[in-house]
Amino acid sequence: MGHLCDSGLMVTGIMLSKVLGEWWHRGDGPAHRQLADRVQVLVLDGRLPLRTRLPAERELATTLGLSRGTVTTAYDALRESGFIASKRGAGSWVELPARPRQVTPSWSLTPYGGSVADTFIDMAHAAPGAPTGDLYPAVQAAVARLPEFLPAHGYYGNGIEMLRGAIADRYTRRGLPTRADQIMVCAGAQHGISLVLAAFVAAGDRIVVEHPAYPAIFDAIRQVSCRAVPVALTALGWDLDLVEATVAQTAPRLAYFIPDFHNPTGLCMDAEQRIRLARLAHRRQTLLLIDESMVELGLEHPAPPPVGAGLPLSVQENLVHLGSTSKTFWGGLRVGWIRGQSELLHRLAVVRAGTDLASPVLEQLITVELLEQADDILPRRNKELADRRDQLTALVRERFPGWSVPHPPGGLNLWIDLAAPVSSMLALTAGRYGLQLAAGPRFGVDGAFETRLRLPYTLNAEDTVTAVDRLAAAASGMGGATAPSVAPATGLV
Repeated sequence: MGHLCDSGLMVTGIMLSKVLGEWWHRGDGPAHRQLADRVQVLVLDGRLPLRTRLPAERELATTLGLSRGTVTTAYDALRESGFIASKRGAGSWVELPARPRQVTPSWSLTPYGGSVADTFIDMAHAAPGAPTGDLYPAVQAAVARLPEFLPAHGYYGNGIEMLRGAIADRYTRRGLPTRADQIMVCAGAQHGISLVLAAFVAAGDRIVVEHPAYPAIFDAIRQVSCRAVPVALTALGWDLDLVEATVAQTAPRLAYFIPDFHNPTGLCMDAEQRIRLARLAHRRQTLLLIDESMVELGLEHPAPPPVGAGLPLSVQENLVHLGSTSKTFWGGLRVGWIRGQSELLHRLAVVRAGTDLASPVLEQLITVELLEQADDILPRRNKELADRRDQLTALVRERFPGWSVPHPPGGLNLWIDLAAPVSSMLALTAGRYGLQLAAGPRFGVDGAFETRLRLPYTLNAEDTVTAVDRLAAAASGMGGATAPSVAPATGLV
């Protein structure tokens, strides 16, 4: 299937043909131009990561049924436009064209006057506000329970027993039998990611990640001096053949996936793929880190059973599950958890001792209360999110008919195709209109996803309308594919 080169992962002609898909259309221009254009789209969309070594011209021509001259001309066009680089004897690999350095605009003033502090709308962070009608009573009940913990020192390294038991019960109900001693409470999923990396990887190790992916995983990988190996998600989800080929080539120490209403795409991995992924990790002896932060946010259907459910304990030994309250209850409630085998948790406890002693007891007690009421809270929460998703989808489709807006079955985000590589510039421009956005490249490596924009549907109805209005105002000044079909209603431009 290929091998790992200094400049990146090598793809064979067959692998590239699969990623290219239906790239040639009769009447749309010469084949070499269409091939070059398709490769550019794949690079900008992150499906061909930077430094990926491309197949030789002769090999690709044979695979695609083209003349070698057609492929040579396409490669020449890609070199001229800066999307691939070549060196005699070393082949060709994916690059991005050089671009002028962008300067972040000032956040102090908006074009329409006034202070951003008074009018600023945040669509860069995908987390809903707290369900106050449920949170306040949970806090009061937790305070009432606190006195029973006060006589002790309050350091519960793996978490208080009643919370670990409540988390274990939810795993068991979802089809993955779990004991309280298989749970470690931590300060959110991001803290859990950092602990797992600190305990199980070393500098220089390779870590397979979905592409696009949750941005914090890239930051965490850089902090431990490891190398992210991206595996592209397709429009339909995970290509397990590609995952398996990548794992076989790179022999990663760890692989990270969000199978439940993926951030940022909202995709959900089916039950058969979960079984295959778990068996792959076991066969290759790769630690599989499963981030379940979004698992409770099924807006069209619930998530399938967890990865590893129904499989032998020997297969589960390579699985680590992460959970969090941030996306379901409130980002300010910094409580998360790690599920794993006892030996794995012991290793994590040794690493954790050098960073913090335990999670706050009061916050754990609040989480116990919320989990006890989760079957009542979450359906109401998801109904609200579904309504917000539908509102944002309708507004964006109406204002931006040139954009491709999906209908995710769950999660918190729309992963929008802008039809042009302008995401970073749009995010910069939107800042001048009091709107903070997360540009597509934040969710990839090396500048990928410039054609993508993540928009969370976590705002209330009024703020959503204002946010789309400001987005239209920013886009109208840029023109081209980003221009809205209807002028902003608030007169911002």
